[in-house]
Amino acid sequence: MGTGDITTNSIVPAGDRSPAYFLAKSDGVIAGLGVAARVFARLDPSTRLEPRVADGSRVNAGDIVATVSGTTRAILTGERTALNLLQRMSGIATAAGKAVRAATATNPKVLVVDTRKTVPGLRVLDKYAVRCGGAANHRFGLYDAALIKDNHIVAAGGIAAAVRAVRKSVSPFVKVEVEAQTVAEVDEALAAGVDVIMLDNMSLDEMRRAVARIGGRVLVEASGGVTLERLGEVAGTGVDLISMGSLTHSVKAMDISLEIGEPPATGKVSG
Repeated sequence: MGTGDITTNSIVPAGDRSPAYFLAKSDGVIAGLGVAARVFARLDPSTRLEPRVADGSRVNAGDIVATVSGTTRAILTGERTALNLLQRMSGIATAAGKAVRAATATNPKVLVVDTRKTVPGLRVLDKYAVRCGGAANHRFGLYDAALIKDNHIVAAGGIAAAVRAVRKSVSPFVKVEVEAQTVAEVDEALAAGVDVIMLDNMSLDEMRRAVARIGGRVLVEASGGVTLERLGEVAGTGVDLISMGSLTHSVKAMDISLEIGEPPATGKVSG
């Protein structure tokens, strides 16, 4: 806001109150209504957002997802910030829902998970939105699990050395995951006693061979270049987890608008 909303404050008298509503303009999954409510409450504690649906609900274009009542200045000033967060979070939830449906159609037991490729400062909101869409969270940060990637392996001098160094330093309750780019590296990771093996940018044939080699001894994650179109094939290899950075790093925001005025009695806007 800087020094204030000069447009709204010039046009709208202080104390003026208005109703408003959030309108879905595309189909999708809603996430972030509580965050939007917090935006308005920060501007004016008397402002109230009443959800018409819960986070995680699927809606169609034309559905009214929430109503807002309060001072007109607070509603107009908070409109864009509230929409920025609500649209992004709903876009993430929508993408996560599509990914889960595509993956579980082939492998009902597979989990689609996110990554740390989130907007700086918004990780908690991004990962919450992933869960609203039905997917699951990978690490929240570098502190809650050990993930030994290719550069760690190079720095340590090999997979075995890297795993030994981590096991020596962390609690036995900390999970250790290793990135493997070949079936030979899968064998090294198994011999080192890891908890999870990430199959990084492997072909479908390589993934199937790796899953067979692992034989259920540890969890198997597929990662790298996973698109919505490939999800069914990747899930069909028998992996336990599929991580997708695209759920958060390049998601398309859901189309939602905020309209000043009373919502239609039907709870839906046609056209």
